[in-house]
Amino acid sequence: MSLISMPTDEQIKRVPKALLHDHLDGGLRPQTIIELSQKIGYKKLPTQDPEKLAIWFEEACNSHSLVRYLETFAHTVAVMQTKEAIIQVARECAIDLARDGVVYAEVRGAPELFIEQGLTFDQVIEATTEGYKQGVAEAAKEGKKIRVESLLCGLRQNDKSQQTAESVVKYRNKGVVGFDIAGPEDGFPPTKQLDTFEYLRKENAHFTIHAGEAYGLPSIWEAIQICGAERIGHGVRIIDDIDFSGSTPKLGPLASYIRDRRIPLELCPTSNLQTGAAKTYAQHPIGQLAKLRFRVTLNTDNRLMSNTSMTNEMTQCVKSFDWKFADLQRVTINSLKSSFIPFEERLEIIEKIVKPAYAAISAE
Repeated sequence: MSLISMPTDEQIKRVPKALLHDHLDGGLRPQTIIELSQKIGYKKLPTQDPEKLAIWFEEACNSHSLVRYLETFAHTVAVMQTKEAIIQVARECAIDLARDGVVYAEVRGAPELFIEQGLTFDQVIEATTEGYKQGVAEAAKEGKKIRVESLLCGLRQNDKSQQTAESVVKYRNKGVVGFDIAGPEDGFPPTKQLDTFEYLRKENAHFTIHAGEAYGLPSIWEAIQICGAERIGHGVRIIDDIDFSGSTPKLGPLASYIRDRRIPLELCPTSNLQTGAAKTYAQHPIGQLAKLRFRVTLNTDNRLMSNTSMTNEMTQCVKSFDWKFADLQRVTINSLKSSFIPFEERLEIIEKIVKPAYAAISAE
């Protein structure tokens, strides 16, 4: 056995994984949603049964509509309006990811969503990082090592992105590693927040931008060429700039630029299927983009809404695209190379954790 062999389902569970695109409010445990809703008297959940609630979230998100998909977050956000709730959700997030084999994760959240009951931005951010810290410690007791960092999101349809960006700078090296904008793409191009991105660049702060998920190439182009994004959240629609009609795929100018510059794509296949980017996993562009050697990373997006995990995403890629250990290792290293932590810290995880584990597991 070697890196060019096909991993078994059991081996996929054990290989180290890195995750760049995961939303905190999209990954709650169903039982936790129910418990928190009961504490605050929230009566709008469709069911009090955790198994049925998990099914409801997934089915509601299988609408092939990004707008409907985003509406499901009303329930998770509603139960995350206290420091205690945010700490619990963040702690469980770190534990769940560690149990899934994730050794490094950047989890994102929008502070502005959790201030409806009086919390400040600072309190939200500090509760989140405290939760991750507790979860990392609990995972260590289980013999699982993970590092979790925060990305702070502004919402493109609102006006709090500048405040969020300033919080990124304030909490740099204190559990926060970067900025993102999320929310509906159509009608809210990233250039509407250009002042914020210019501020971040002046402050030498890292940022990624949701683009090319529900909207096409112009969204990606603006995010990179005008706003200066280091990574693209999703970016799946870059496939529209590649001509597959001939014997050899021909890249358009934007696709060529992204590949040549090694701009990372935070691809989230299962989530993209729910919002209509592809009909089946095997038809998802990640297979073609990986073959063309784009800087592809593999991600979960919203583990609750998509009923997914990094193990599931890797398993589906193995089944759909005949990925070998080498392919799984490549996307894991891609993610670590593209992370927002210092270079030497990325390298340490790659050389001391990822490569040795892949070599050992693939040799079994």
